[in-house]
Amino acid sequence: MKSTSLRTLLLCFGLLSLTACGKGKEQGQQQMPTPEVGVIRAQPQSAPLTKDLVGRVSAFRSADVRARVSGVLLKRVYQEGTDVKQGQVLFEIDPSVYQANLASAQGNLASAQATYENYHKAAERFRKLRPQGFVSQSDLDLAEANERSSAAAVQQAKAAVETARINLGFTRVTSPIDGRAGQQQVTEGAIVGNGTTDSGSNATLLTTVDQLDPLYVNFTVSSADLDRLRAAQSAGKVVLSDQNKTTVQVTLSDGSKYDQVGTLDFSGATVDPTTGAVNLRAQLPNPSHRLLPGTYVTIAANLGEQQSVFLVPQAAILRDVGGAYALVVGQDGKVVRKNVTADNMRAGSWIVTNGLAAGDQVIVSGLQTVQPGGPAKASPWQPDQKAPQGQPGAAGNAKSAAGKQ
Repeated sequence: MKSTSLRTLLLCFGLLSLTACGKGKEQGQQQMPTPEVGVIRAQPQSAPLTKDLVGRVSAFRSADVRARVSGVLLKRVYQEGTDVKQGQVLFEIDPSVYQANLASAQGNLASAQATYENYHKAAERFRKLRPQGFVSQSDLDLAEANERSSAAAVQQAKAAVETARINLGFTRVTSPIDGRAGQQQVTEGAIVGNGTTDSGSNATLLTTVDQLDPLYVNFTVSSADLDRLRAAQSAGKVVLSDQNKTTVQVTLSDGSKYDQVGTLDFSGATVDPTTGAVNLRAQLPNPSHRLLPGTYVTIAANLGEQQSVFLVPQAAILRDVGGAYALVVGQDGKVVRKNVTADNMRAGSWIVTNGLAAGDQVIVSGLQTVQPGGPAKASPWQPDQKAPQGQPGAAGNAKSAAGKQ
């Protein structure tokens, strides 16, 4: 009987202990404070419409220097890889044949002029004698015909002299533009030129001169992107800049910004059927010749202005498999996830074009302490506000918040 009473007493004490422990845990949970977070209020504003693209630098003008007459290349006058001026002599071709041609043409001209003088004087005499009847009309007609023929021969001889003089001048090959002369393509002693003057690509290429200041930056924009921009402009969400006001900022291979800003000067009117893109070109100052033709660069094209967008600090935008999102403190003090569209940045902030509403309290700090559906106490976020020690950063919170969905 005593043993039964003892067991009953011990059982009662055990139940009382469990009840006390349960109440202690429940009280501990009830006493956990509401997480405090730093928030900003989303306010619609305007922001530049920029698009990151890849472009290729090309010379503003590029001229092939070719031999315009045939002959033996005597020497190169310029230094390869240096800047040259328009009209500066770059090469010399053996001029002896063309000097002889000029002398021959000048001799033919002198002969034609002498013949003309003789026929001209004879025609003058016949014109004076014809009224007196000393010469027949047929003799006068013949004399005047000879005069006219000899005058035409003089003009032909003058043209031949000018042609010979031009060909002689072509033996001194000059630069057609200001720019930087390239590598010599033909060595001294080689026979250059072509049988037909100004024969274009058939003539011997001697070198190339490229104008390096300014330069062109060629890039493309997909036709789909242009359609979206035009649709956004029609809806009043975007104001596209005029062509001469569209600027381009170049980023160099080392990540630094180029110190000159380019301006769009050409926009293609057709879509390339192979790429589905439209060709565009910007003119870029290059006073120090830092950029060279053929270089690939990253560019940020400022195409206009976006209307009614939100600038949100970088830490406030999280990403998971579902895309970009932000956590917002609602009017009821509960945390709400909002999927957003944030593709571009400006001064360290994401430009949110869709997903937020004016007045939303977007959480910037304390993201790791809250989850969608849970409570949060909002206070204004300060840019220098730091997360408490021992708590993960925004990147880690992106994973944890995604896992709590």
